[in-house]
Amino acid sequence: MAHEQAQQALEHARQHTERAYEGRMLCLLGAIAAQREPAETAQVHDCYQHALALANAIGLRPLQAHCHRGLGTLYATTGQREQAYAELSTAIALYHAMEMTFWLLETEAALEQLEAC
Repeated sequence: MAHEQAQQALEHARQHTERAYEGRMLCLLGAIAAQREPAETAQVHDCYQHALALANAIGLRPLQAHCHRGLGTLYATTGQREQAYAELSTAIALYHAMEMTFWLLETEAALEQLEAC
């Protein structure tokens, strides 16, 4: 149900050329796909990459950080440690610069967990 509603919201954003909202919905769809059993890794990757491209194009830094965090988490779960480290480190730098402390702490914990494995 969440997937269908997010998909509808994405279509609405695209119809009305709401790029920031489109990026946020793509990020949400990536997060939803990551929670499925089994995770739909290709869809997760594509959603986060498209959301990140939009975020970069319009300079939406919080969305950039969330996308890097999502990609880092994906890479960690698929055993791609170097890519996970790079993405999580980028997210941490962005969260720190924007003083987004909740997400900063969460992402630092994810990076520590990756380093401990």
